[in-house]
Amino acid sequence: MSILALDLGTSSVRGLVLDDRAVPLPGALARRSVEVAVDDSGAATLDAAAYLAALVECLDDLHGAGHLDGVRLVAASSQWHSVVPLDRAGAPLGPLVTWLDTRPAPPPGTAGPADPHAFHQRTGAWWHRFYWTVKLPWLRARSGPGLVRFTGLPEFVLGALLTEAPMSVSLASGTGMLDLGRLDWDAESLAVAGVTRAEVPPLAPAGWRGRLRGEYARRWPALAAVPWAPPTGDGAASNVGSGCIDPSRAAVTVGTSAAVRLVQPVAPGAPLPPLPDSVWRYRVDRERIVTGAAYSAGGNLFAWASKTLQLPAGDALERELSSITPGRTEVRTDPRLGGDRPPGTAPSGAGALSGLAFSTSATEIFAGLMDGVCAMVARDLATLESTVDRTVEVVLGGGAVAAQPWWRRAFQAALAPRAVRHVDNPEVGAAGAALLAAGLVPAARPPGGLGERSERGQQSPADG
Repeated sequence: MSILALDLGTSSVRGLVLDDRAVPLPGALARRSVEVAVDDSGAATLDAAAYLAALVECLDDLHGAGHLDGVRLVAASSQWHSVVPLDRAGAPLGPLVTWLDTRPAPPPGTAGPADPHAFHQRTGAWWHRFYWTVKLPWLRARSGPGLVRFTGLPEFVLGALLTEAPMSVSLASGTGMLDLGRLDWDAESLAVAGVTRAEVPPLAPAGWRGRLRGEYARRWPALAAVPWAPPTGDGAASNVGSGCIDPSRAAVTVGTSAAVRLVQPVAPGAPLPPLPDSVWRYRVDRERIVTGAAYSAGGNLFAWASKTLQLPAGDALERELSSITPGRTEVRTDPRLGGDRPPGTAPSGAGALSGLAFSTSATEIFAGLMDGVCAMVARDLATLESTVDRTVEVVLGGGAVAAQPWWRRAFQAALAPRAVRHVDNPEVGAAGAALLAAGLVPAARPPGGLGERSERGQQSPADG
Protein backbone atom coordinates (compact mmCIF):
# COMPACT_ATOMS: atom_id res chain seq x y z
CA MET A 1 0.00 0.00 0.00
CA SER A 2 1.16 3.51 -0.81
CA ILE A 3 0.07 6.59 1.12
CA LEU A 4 -0.26 10.04 -0.42
CA ALA A 5 0.72 12.65 2.16
CA LEU A 6 -0.03 16.34 1.73
CA ASP A 7 1.95 18.93 3.68
CA LEU A 8 0.06 22.23 3.82
CA GLY A 9 2.84 24.45 5.13
CA THR A 10 3.35 28.18 5.52
CA SER A 11 6.06 28.59 2.90
CA SER A 12 5.21 25.68 0.62
CA VAL A 13 2.62 23.06 -0.23
CA ARG A 14 3.89 19.57 -0.96
CA GLY A 15 2.54 16.22 -2.02
CA LEU A 16 4.58 13.07 -1.60
CA VAL A 17 3.96 9.36 -1.82
CA LEU A 18 5.16 7.05 0.95
CA ASP A 19 5.30 3.29 1.32
CA ASP A 20 3.36 1.31 3.90
CA ARG A 21 5.95 2.19 6.57
CA ALA A 22 5.56 5.92 5.83
CA VAL A 23 8.96 6.12 4.14
CA PRO A 24 8.99 8.51 1.14
CA LEU A 25 9.31 6.82 -2.25
CA PRO A 26 12.22 8.13 -4.36
CA GLY A 27 11.21 10.92 -6.70
CA ALA A 28 7.52 10.86 -5.72
CA LEU A 29 7.43 14.47 -4.54
CA ALA A 30 5.80 17.60 -5.91
CA ARG A 31 6.26 21.02 -4.33
CA ARG A 32 5.11 24.57 -4.88
CA SER A 33 6.35 27.58 -2.97
CA VAL A 34 3.73 29.91 -1.54
CA GLU A 35 4.31 33.50 -0.54
CA VAL A 36 3.15 34.96 2.75
CA ALA A 37 2.27 38.61 2.26
CA VAL A 38 3.78 40.59 5.14
CA ASP A 39 3.98 44.29 5.90
CA ASP A 40 4.88 46.67 8.71
CA SER A 41 1.36 46.53 10.18
CA GLY A 42 2.01 42.94 11.31
CA ALA A 43 0.00 41.39 8.49
CA ALA A 44 0.98 37.88 7.39
CA THR A 45 -1.56 36.44 4.98
CA LEU A 46 -1.95 33.90 2.20
CA ASP A 47 -4.11 33.95 -0.91
CA ALA A 48 -6.40 30.97 -0.22
CA ALA A 49 -7.41 30.50 -3.88
CA ALA A 50 -3.77 30.58 -5.03
CA TYR A 51 -2.90 28.07 -2.31
CA LEU A 52 -5.60 25.70 -3.57
CA ALA A 53 -4.27 26.10 -7.12
CA ALA A 54 -0.76 25.21 -5.91
CA LEU A 55 -2.05 22.05 -4.23
CA VAL A 56 -3.90 21.04 -7.40
CA GLU A 57 -0.71 21.56 -9.41
CA CYS A 58 1.19 19.27 -7.04
CA LEU A 59 -1.40 16.53 -7.49
CA ASP A 60 -1.34 17.06 -11.25
CA ASP A 61 2.44 16.58 -11.21
CA LEU A 62 2.21 13.36 -9.20
CA HIS A 63 -0.59 12.06 -11.43
CA GLY A 64 1.30 12.90 -14.61
CA ALA A 65 4.34 10.97 -13.39
CA GLY A 66 2.26 7.94 -12.43
CA HIS A 67 3.07 8.29 -8.73
CA LEU A 68 -0.58 8.16 -7.65
CA ASP A 69 -1.00 4.62 -8.97
CA GLY A 70 -1.33 2.24 -6.03
CA VAL A 71 -2.19 4.91 -3.47
CA ARG A 72 -4.70 3.52 -0.97
CA LEU A 73 -4.95 6.34 1.58
CA VAL A 74 -4.51 10.12 1.65
CA ALA A 75 -3.20 11.86 4.77
CA ALA A 76 -2.48 15.53 5.42
CA SER A 77 -0.38 17.61 7.76
CA SER A 78 -1.44 21.24 7.96
CA GLN A 79 -0.39 24.49 9.58
CA TRP A 80 -2.45 25.23 12.68
CA HIS A 81 -4.27 28.49 13.59
CA SER A 82 -5.12 29.86 10.13
CA VAL A 83 -8.54 31.34 9.35
CA VAL A 84 -10.34 32.83 6.36
CA PRO A 85 -13.83 34.46 6.23
CA LEU A 86 -16.21 33.05 3.60
CA ASP A 87 -19.36 34.26 1.89
CA ARG A 88 -22.49 32.17 1.26
CA ALA A 89 -20.94 30.59 -1.83
CA GLY A 90 -17.82 29.58 0.11
CA ALA A 91 -15.61 32.19 -1.55
CA PRO A 92 -13.01 34.05 0.55
CA LEU A 93 -13.93 37.58 1.60
CA GLY A 94 -10.27 38.42 2.10
CA PRO A 95 -6.88 36.79 2.48
CA LEU A 96 -6.26 33.89 4.81
CA VAL A 97 -4.80 35.07 8.13
CA THR A 98 -1.86 32.89 9.22
CA TRP A 99 -0.28 32.23 12.59
CA LEU A 100 2.36 34.87 11.79
CA ASP A 101 -0.19 37.71 11.70
CA THR A 102 0.03 39.96 14.77
CA ARG A 103 -2.78 42.41 13.94
CA PRO A 104 -5.89 40.80 15.50
CA ALA A 105 -7.06 42.50 18.69
CA PRO A 106 -10.21 42.17 20.82
CA PRO A 107 -12.97 44.69 20.07
CA PRO A 108 -12.86 47.66 22.46
CA GLY A 109 -14.70 47.03 25.70
CA THR A 110 -15.00 43.26 25.28
CA ALA A 111 -14.19 40.78 28.00
CA GLY A 112 -12.46 37.46 27.73
CA PRO A 113 -13.20 34.21 29.58
CA ALA A 114 -14.77 34.51 33.02
CA ASP A 115 -12.07 32.32 34.57
CA PRO A 116 -8.87 32.51 32.44
CA HIS A 117 -7.19 29.67 34.35
CA ALA A 118 -10.11 27.27 33.89
CA PHE A 119 -10.37 28.32 30.25
CA HIS A 120 -6.68 27.53 29.70
CA GLN A 121 -6.99 24.14 31.39
CA ARG A 122 -10.05 23.28 29.31
CA THR A 123 -8.99 24.53 25.87
CA GLY A 124 -5.20 24.54 26.19
CA ALA A 125 -5.22 28.13 24.91
CA TRP A 126 -5.56 31.74 26.03
CA TRP A 127 -7.70 34.71 24.98
CA HIS A 128 -4.99 35.87 22.61
CA ARG A 129 -4.67 37.32 19.10
CA PHE A 130 -3.25 33.99 17.97
CA TYR A 131 -6.55 32.14 18.43
CA TRP A 132 -9.98 32.30 16.87
CA THR A 133 -11.53 33.78 20.04
CA VAL A 134 -9.82 37.05 19.06
CA LYS A 135 -9.35 36.55 15.30
CA LEU A 136 -13.00 35.91 14.48
CA PRO A 137 -14.52 39.12 15.88
CA TRP A 138 -11.59 41.08 14.43
CA LEU A 139 -12.20 39.54 11.00
CA ARG A 140 -15.96 40.05 11.26
CA ALA A 141 -15.43 43.78 11.74
CA ARG A 142 -13.27 43.90 8.59
CA SER A 143 -15.23 41.55 6.31
CA GLY A 144 -18.48 43.36 5.61
CA PRO A 145 -22.09 42.11 5.49
CA GLY A 146 -21.48 39.14 3.18
CA LEU A 147 -19.72 37.03 5.82
CA VAL A 148 -21.46 33.73 6.54
CA ARG A 149 -18.83 31.52 8.17
CA PHE A 150 -15.17 31.03 9.00
CA THR A 151 -12.85 28.15 8.17
CA GLY A 152 -9.20 27.18 8.31
CA LEU A 153 -6.76 26.54 5.48
CA PRO A 154 -7.14 22.74 5.30
CA GLU A 155 -10.94 22.91 5.41
CA PHE A 156 -10.92 25.48 2.62
CA VAL A 157 -8.65 23.58 0.23
CA LEU A 158 -10.00 20.12 1.05
CA GLY A 159 -13.55 21.47 0.92
CA ALA A 160 -12.90 22.30 -2.73
CA LEU A 161 -11.52 18.83 -3.49
CA LEU A 162 -13.75 16.56 -1.37
CA THR A 163 -17.49 16.04 -1.09
CA GLU A 164 -17.19 17.30 2.50
CA ALA A 165 -14.33 18.53 4.68
CA PRO A 166 -15.20 18.77 8.38
CA MET A 167 -12.53 20.03 10.76
CA SER A 168 -10.46 17.39 12.54
CA VAL A 169 -10.18 17.58 16.32
CA SER A 170 -6.45 18.17 15.80
CA LEU A 171 -6.98 21.29 13.67
CA ALA A 172 -9.91 22.42 15.84
CA SER A 173 -7.71 22.31 18.93
CA GLY A 174 -5.37 24.80 17.26
CA THR A 175 -8.20 27.35 17.07
CA GLY A 176 -8.15 27.66 20.87
CA MET A 177 -11.90 26.96 20.93
CA LEU A 178 -12.08 23.19 21.44
CA ASP A 179 -12.88 21.55 24.76
CA LEU A 180 -9.95 19.11 24.73
CA GLY A 181 -11.64 16.61 27.02
CA ARG A 182 -15.10 16.59 25.43
CA LEU A 183 -13.79 16.92 21.85
CA ASP A 184 -16.45 19.48 21.02
CA TRP A 185 -16.58 23.23 20.50
CA ASP A 186 -16.28 24.97 23.85
CA ALA A 187 -19.46 26.93 24.61
CA GLU A 188 -17.66 29.81 26.33
CA SER A 189 -15.18 30.07 23.45
CA LEU A 190 -18.01 30.44 20.93
CA ALA A 191 -19.57 33.15 23.09
CA VAL A 192 -16.29 35.02 23.53
CA ALA A 193 -15.69 34.87 19.76
CA GLY A 194 -19.25 36.03 19.09
CA VAL A 195 -20.07 33.12 16.76
CA THR A 196 -22.59 30.31 16.53
CA ARG A 197 -21.88 26.69 15.67
CA ALA A 198 -23.19 27.38 12.17
CA GLU A 199 -20.38 29.91 11.63
CA VAL A 200 -17.52 27.53 12.43
CA PRO A 201 -16.72 24.22 10.69
CA PRO A 202 -18.48 21.01 11.72
CA LEU A 203 -16.17 18.61 13.55
CA ALA A 204 -15.17 15.31 11.94
CA PRO A 205 -16.74 12.36 13.78
CA ALA A 206 -14.70 9.35 14.85
CA GLY A 207 -13.77 7.21 11.86
CA TRP A 208 -14.49 9.93 9.29
CA ARG A 209 -13.09 9.46 5.79
CA GLY A 210 -13.41 11.81 2.84
CA ARG A 211 -13.84 11.20 -0.90
CA LEU A 212 -12.95 13.26 -3.96
CA ARG A 213 -15.62 15.26 -5.77
CA GLY A 214 -16.53 13.91 -9.19
CA GLU A 215 -14.53 16.42 -11.23
CA TYR A 216 -11.35 15.70 -9.27
CA ALA A 217 -11.96 11.94 -9.27
CA ARG A 218 -11.99 12.18 -13.06
CA ARG A 219 -8.90 14.40 -13.04
CA TRP A 220 -6.94 11.96 -10.81
CA PRO A 221 -8.58 8.57 -11.47
CA ALA A 222 -6.07 6.71 -9.28
CA LEU A 223 -7.56 8.56 -6.29
CA ALA A 224 -11.23 8.18 -7.28
CA ALA A 225 -12.06 5.58 -4.63
CA VAL A 226 -9.27 6.38 -2.15
CA PRO A 227 -10.28 7.50 1.37
CA TRP A 228 -8.92 10.73 2.85
CA ALA A 229 -8.11 10.84 6.58
CA PRO A 230 -8.76 13.90 8.78
CA PRO A 231 -5.78 16.29 8.66
CA THR A 232 -3.33 16.52 11.55
CA GLY A 233 -1.84 19.73 12.90
CA ASP A 234 1.72 20.02 11.60
CA GLY A 235 3.34 20.19 15.03
CA ALA A 236 1.59 17.06 16.24
CA ALA A 237 2.42 15.25 13.01
CA SER A 238 6.08 16.20 13.37
CA ASN A 239 6.21 14.66 16.84
CA VAL A 240 4.81 11.40 15.52
CA GLY A 241 7.14 11.39 12.52
CA SER A 242 10.06 11.95 14.90
CA GLY A 243 9.10 8.96 17.04
CA CYS A 244 8.11 11.23 19.96
CA ILE A 245 4.75 9.70 20.81
CA ASP A 246 4.94 9.27 24.58
CA PRO A 247 6.14 11.38 27.55
CA SER A 248 9.68 9.97 27.50
CA ARG A 249 10.65 11.93 24.38
CA ALA A 250 10.20 15.56 23.40
CA ALA A 251 10.48 16.81 19.84
CA VAL A 252 12.19 20.08 18.98
CA THR A 253 11.18 20.96 15.43
CA VAL A 254 12.59 23.87 13.46
CA GLY A 255 10.80 24.56 10.21
CA THR A 256 9.60 28.04 9.30
CA SER A 257 8.98 28.50 13.02
CA ALA A 258 10.27 26.49 15.98
CA ALA A 259 8.58 24.52 18.73
CA VAL A 260 9.15 22.04 21.55
CA ARG A 261 6.39 19.48 22.18
CA LEU A 262 5.55 16.47 24.32
CA VAL A 263 2.83 13.91 23.48
CA GLN A 264 0.76 12.02 26.07
CA PRO A 265 -2.06 9.49 25.65
CA VAL A 266 -5.42 10.91 26.82
CA ALA A 267 -8.61 9.29 25.56
CA PRO A 268 -11.83 11.26 24.99
CA GLY A 269 -13.51 12.08 28.29
CA ALA A 270 -10.47 11.14 30.39
CA PRO A 271 -9.15 13.76 32.85
CA LEU A 272 -6.60 16.12 31.32
CA PRO A 273 -3.26 16.45 33.14
CA PRO A 274 -2.67 19.84 34.83
CA LEU A 275 -1.34 22.43 32.38
CA PRO A 276 1.32 25.01 33.39
CA ASP A 277 0.36 28.62 32.71
CA SER A 278 3.16 29.23 30.19
CA VAL A 279 2.54 26.39 27.71
CA TRP A 280 -0.27 25.41 25.36
CA ARG A 281 -2.01 22.12 24.71
CA TYR A 282 -3.69 20.77 21.56
CA ARG A 283 -4.91 17.41 20.26
CA VAL A 284 -2.85 15.04 18.11
CA ASP A 285 -6.01 13.02 17.49
CA ARG A 286 -8.81 11.55 19.58
CA GLU A 287 -6.41 9.45 21.66
CA ARG A 288 -3.47 11.80 22.28
CA ILE A 289 -2.70 15.33 23.43
CA VAL A 290 0.38 17.41 22.66
CA THR A 291 1.70 20.03 25.09
CA GLY A 292 4.35 22.55 24.15
CA ALA A 293 5.65 25.99 23.35
CA ALA A 294 6.23 27.59 19.97
CA TYR A 295 8.20 30.55 18.65
CA SER A 296 7.91 32.85 15.66
CA ALA A 297 11.67 32.49 15.13
CA GLY A 298 12.94 29.40 13.35
CA GLY A 299 13.93 28.75 9.78
CA ASN A 300 12.54 32.17 8.91
CA LEU A 301 15.13 33.73 11.28
CA PHE A 302 17.86 31.60 9.69
CA ALA A 303 16.82 32.77 6.21
CA TRP A 304 16.53 36.42 7.25
CA ALA A 305 19.95 36.41 8.93
CA SER A 306 21.61 34.64 6.01
CA LYS A 307 20.26 37.21 3.56
CA THR A 308 20.61 40.35 5.67
CA LEU A 309 24.07 39.54 7.02
CA GLN A 310 25.19 38.25 3.59
CA LEU A 311 26.51 35.03 5.08
CA PRO A 312 28.19 32.34 3.02
CA ALA A 313 26.21 29.17 2.43
CA GLY A 314 26.71 25.52 3.29
CA ASP A 315 30.20 24.33 4.19
CA ALA A 316 31.63 27.84 3.94
CA LEU A 317 29.33 29.06 6.74
CA GLU A 318 30.12 25.99 8.81
CA ARG A 319 33.85 26.73 8.54
CA GLU A 320 33.30 30.30 9.76
CA LEU A 321 31.21 29.03 12.67
CA SER A 322 33.79 26.43 13.69
CA SER A 323 35.65 28.89 15.91
CA ILE A 324 32.48 29.86 17.84
CA THR A 325 31.48 27.69 20.81
CA PRO A 326 27.71 27.17 21.00
CA GLY A 327 26.23 28.72 24.11
CA ARG A 328 29.18 31.04 24.62
CA THR A 329 28.58 33.68 22.00
CA GLU A 330 29.41 37.22 23.11
CA VAL A 331 26.49 38.64 21.14
CA ARG A 332 23.32 38.49 23.22
CA THR A 333 20.05 38.43 21.33
CA ASP A 334 16.30 38.47 21.60
CA PRO A 335 15.34 36.53 18.44
CA ARG A 336 11.65 37.52 18.49
CA LEU A 337 11.78 39.45 15.21
CA GLY A 338 8.30 38.17 14.42
CA GLY A 339 6.90 38.90 17.86
CA ASP A 340 5.64 36.46 20.46
CA ARG A 341 3.62 33.32 20.15
CA PRO A 342 1.09 32.96 22.99
CA PRO A 343 0.92 33.60 25.86
CA GLY A 344 3.37 36.44 25.08
CA THR A 345 2.10 39.62 23.48
CA ALA A 346 5.26 41.24 22.09
CA PRO A 347 4.54 42.63 18.61
CA SER A 348 6.47 42.03 15.42
CA GLY A 349 9.76 43.88 15.70
CA ALA A 350 10.54 42.82 19.27
CA GLY A 351 13.95 41.38 18.33
CA ALA A 352 17.11 42.91 19.78
CA LEU A 353 20.91 42.60 19.74
CA SER A 354 23.39 43.60 22.43
CA GLY A 355 27.03 43.04 23.19
CA LEU A 356 28.16 44.32 19.78
CA ALA A 357 31.62 45.78 19.17
CA PHE A 358 33.40 47.07 16.08
CA SER A 359 35.14 43.71 15.98
CA THR A 360 31.87 41.73 15.93
CA SER A 361 31.45 39.75 12.73
CA ALA A 362 28.30 38.90 10.84
CA THR A 363 28.87 35.25 11.69
CA GLU A 364 29.01 36.05 15.41
CA ILE A 365 25.69 37.91 15.16
CA PHE A 366 24.21 34.92 13.36
CA ALA A 367 25.49 32.55 16.06
CA GLY A 368 24.01 34.77 18.77
CA LEU A 369 20.60 34.66 17.09
CA MET A 370 20.69 30.88 16.79
CA ASP A 371 21.77 30.57 20.44
CA GLY A 372 18.87 32.80 21.41
CA VAL A 373 16.36 30.37 19.92
CA CYS A 374 18.07 27.46 21.72
CA ALA A 375 17.80 29.26 25.07
CA MET A 376 14.04 29.81 24.65
CA VAL A 377 13.53 26.13 23.83
CA ALA A 378 15.61 24.98 26.83
CA ARG A 379 13.54 27.14 29.20
CA ASP A 380 10.23 25.77 27.99
CA LEU A 381 11.43 22.18 27.82
CA ALA A 382 12.11 22.36 31.56
CA THR A 383 8.50 23.45 32.06
CA LEU A 384 7.25 20.51 30.00
CA GLU A 385 9.38 18.11 32.04
CA SER A 386 7.71 19.39 35.20
CA THR A 387 4.39 17.99 33.90
CA VAL A 388 5.75 14.44 33.65
CA ASP A 389 8.24 14.64 36.55
CA ARG A 390 11.15 13.28 34.55
CA THR A 391 14.04 14.28 32.31
CA VAL A 392 13.21 13.45 28.72
CA GLU A 393 15.18 12.58 25.63
CA VAL A 394 15.09 15.13 22.81
CA VAL A 395 14.78 14.57 19.08
CA LEU A 396 15.67 17.45 16.77
CA GLY A 397 13.89 17.67 13.44
CA GLY A 398 12.91 20.02 10.66
CA GLY A 399 14.56 21.38 7.57
CA ALA A 400 16.32 24.31 9.26
CA VAL A 401 18.36 22.23 11.72
CA ALA A 402 18.91 19.57 9.07
CA ALA A 403 20.66 22.23 6.98
CA GLN A 404 22.82 23.68 9.75
CA PRO A 405 25.18 21.38 11.77
CA TRP A 406 26.35 24.23 14.04
CA TRP A 407 22.78 24.97 15.06
CA ARG A 408 22.27 21.30 15.97
CA ARG A 409 25.35 21.46 18.19
CA ALA A 410 24.01 24.65 19.76
CA PHE A 411 20.76 22.88 20.64
CA GLN A 412 22.74 19.97 22.05
CA ALA A 413 24.71 22.37 24.28
CA ALA A 414 21.60 24.25 25.43
CA LEU A 415 19.68 21.06 26.23
CA ALA A 416 22.52 19.20 28.02
CA PRO A 417 22.72 16.91 29.90
CA ARG A 418 19.72 15.41 28.10
CA ALA A 419 20.30 12.89 25.32
CA VAL A 420 19.78 14.74 22.02
CA ARG A 421 19.29 12.97 18.70
CA HIS A 422 18.57 14.27 15.23
CA VAL A 423 16.01 12.99 12.75
CA ASP A 424 17.62 13.46 9.36
CA ASN A 425 14.31 13.46 7.51
CA PRO A 426 12.83 16.72 6.19
CA GLU A 427 9.41 15.08 5.81
CA VAL A 428 8.68 14.17 9.46
CA GLY A 429 5.36 16.04 9.34
CA ALA A 430 4.09 14.19 6.28
CA ALA A 431 5.39 10.89 7.66
CA GLY A 432 3.68 11.50 11.00
CA ALA A 433 0.36 12.32 9.35
CA ALA A 434 0.65 9.14 7.29
CA LEU A 435 1.43 6.99 10.33
CA LEU A 436 -1.57 8.39 12.19
CA ALA A 437 -3.94 8.03 9.22
CA ALA A 438 -2.89 4.42 8.63
CA GLY A 439 -3.17 3.47 12.31
CA LEU A 440 0.52 2.63 12.48
CA VAL A 441 1.28 4.47 15.73
CA PRO A 442 1.55 1.94 18.58
CA ALA A 443 0.57 2.66 22.17
CA ALA A 444 4.27 2.82 23.15
CA ARG A 445 6.86 4.72 21.19
CA PRO A 446 8.92 2.88 18.59
CA PRO A 447 12.62 2.40 19.36
CA GLY A 448 13.57 5.17 16.96
CA GLY A 449 12.15 7.82 14.67
CA LEU A 450 12.35 7.62 10.91
CA GLY A 451 15.88 8.43 9.83
CA GLU A 452 17.02 9.07 13.39
CA ARG A 453 20.71 9.74 13.84
CA SER A 454 23.02 10.85 16.59
CA GLU A 455 24.63 14.26 16.40
CA ARG A 456 27.88 12.82 15.07
CA GLY A 457 26.06 11.61 11.97
CA GLN A 458 26.08 7.94 12.94
CA GLN A 459 22.84 5.99 12.88
CA SER A 460 21.52 5.74 16.42
CA PRO A 461 21.60 2.31 18.11
CA ALA A 462 17.79 2.43 18.15
CA ASP A 463 17.76 2.23 14.36
CA GLY A 464 19.62 -1.04 14.18
